[in-house]
Amino acid sequence: MGKTTGFLEYTRELPQRRLPAERINDWFEVYQDFDEEKVRTQGARCMDCGVPFCHTGCPLNNVIPDWNDLVYRDRWREAIRVLHSTNNFPEFTGRICPAPCEAACVLGINEPPVTIKVIEKTIIEHAFREGWIRPEPPPARTGKRVAVVGSGPAGLAAAQQLNRAGHSVTVFEKADRIGGLLRYGIPEFKMEKRVLDRRLEQMTAEGVEFKTNVDVGHSITGQELRADFGAILLAGGAENPRDLKVPGRELKGIHFAMEFLPQQNKRCAGDQVPNQILATGKRVVIIGGGDTGADCLGTSHRQKAANVHQFEILPMPPEERAPQTPWPLWPLQLRVESSHEEGGIRDWSIATTAFSGDDKGNVTKLHATRVGPAPKFEPIPGTEFTLDADLVLLAMGFTGPRPGGILQQLGVALDARGNVDAKADYSTSVPGVFAAGDIRRGQSLVVWAIAEGRNAAAGIDRFLRD
Repeated sequence: MGKTTGFLEYTRELPQRRLPAERINDWFEVYQDFDEEKVRTQGARCMDCGVPFCHTGCPLNNVIPDWNDLVYRDRWREAIRVLHSTNNFPEFTGRICPAPCEAACVLGINEPPVTIKVIEKTIIEHAFREGWIRPEPPPARTGKRVAVVGSGPAGLAAAQQLNRAGHSVTVFEKADRIGGLLRYGIPEFKMEKRVLDRRLEQMTAEGVEFKTNVDVGHSITGQELRADFGAILLAGGAENPRDLKVPGRELKGIHFAMEFLPQQNKRCAGDQVPNQILATGKRVVIIGGGDTGADCLGTSHRQKAANVHQFEILPMPPEERAPQTPWPLWPLQLRVESSHEEGGIRDWSIATTAFSGDDKGNVTKLHATRVGPAPKFEPIPGTEFTLDADLVLLAMGFTGPRPGGILQQLGVALDARGNVDAKADYSTSVPGVFAAGDIRRGQSLVVWAIAEGRNAAAGIDRFLRD
C-alpha cells in the first residue's frame, strides 16, 4: 500500500497557511497551494496496516488506503473514481472536515498520521482541473418524485444519489441561495463559495431541481408536499441555537453567531445588507470555543474589530492527546485554528453571569467568573471579573431543529432531545417521510451529514421501488 517503507522515510507535511497579516485583509481561503509531488509523497506514507482503522474513523467509510496508493502511483483518474464511490463532495470535506480519519490512522499511534484530508482535497481539485467532473444524469427515469427539504450537505448528498437513481428530485431551500450552512455558515476564508457553486452546476445539469425562498411549512405545507411527492426527506438541520439566559441578555449588541456569520457571507456574495452586524472598531466577546466561535473570530478579524475575546466554559484541553481518548478515538486535545493564529485572546473555564449596558440599551460590559470542571461548573470565589464589550456573539452550539412548522404539520415523532426520530433506514413515524443530517442526529460534522444523506437516499430508493 503506497510505498512499503514510505512511513519510515517521509515525514508528515501540510500546506502552509498564508501569513495572518495578509489573509485578514481579504476573504480568500487561508491555505496556500500544495505541490502535487508533495501530495504523492504523503500518499506514500500510508502503511499496509492490515486493518485500516481510518475506514471506521470516517463516517463515510471512505476507502482511504486505496486512493492514497493510487495518488502515490500517479493514477489520479482512478483515485477520484474510488473517492467518489463513497463521498459525493470531497471538495467540502477536504476543506472543512476535522478529519476523524486521521485521528484513527494506525500510523498515528506513535507517529504523525497520514495527511488524508490534504490528499482528498488534492484528488478532487485535480479532477476538476482535468475536466473529469461532469454531469452524470440517469439513463432512465423511474417516474417517482422526491422532495428534499433543506439544501445543506445532507440534503445535497441525498438529492444527487436519488437523482442518479432515476427519481425526479426537487430541493426546497428557505434562503435565497442553495447550500445551507455551506453557503451561510462556513466563512469564505474556510471555503470559497465558488467551490459550492461548481458542484451545484453539475447537479442542475444532472436534473436536480432547486427552489429557493421556499420556507416549507409556511410557503408550502407538509400536506401539499405529501400530495405532490412520493417521498419526503427532511434535511433542514439543527437550527435552534443554544441561548444564554442571564440578566442583560435583552441588551442590543448581543447576537447569535448565525445572525452574524450569514450576513458577511451575503456581503462577500455582493449583496447589500442593511443594518449589518459588524465587528468593525468594536470590543468583541465570543462565547463558545468551538468551530462556530472560531468562525466568528476570523470574521471579526477581517471586519477589523478593536479587540476580540473568545471564552469557553470547559477547561483548556491538553496540547497532546488526552489519556481518556486513546487511539483510535477522536482525541481530546487543544486545536489551534487559522482564526486563533490571527489574534484575539482565548480563555477557558469562563462562565458569563450577566451583561450590563448604557442608558440607550446597548451592551457595554460582560460580567463573568471562572468555574470548576463539568458537569457542575461551580463558580470559583474571588475570580469574578468584568470586561468591556460592544458586541457579544453567542456561539454555544444548537439544541436541535426548530419546533413546529413542517415537523408539526407532518406529525413526525421526535426523540428525547427534540430531534426527528428515525429508524435505521432513516424513515420516520410517518410513512414516506424520512430524515437525515443534523435534524435527525443533532449538531454534527459535514462528513456525518453527507453520510446520512447518502444512507437516507438508499432507504428512500428502496421505499419507492417496493
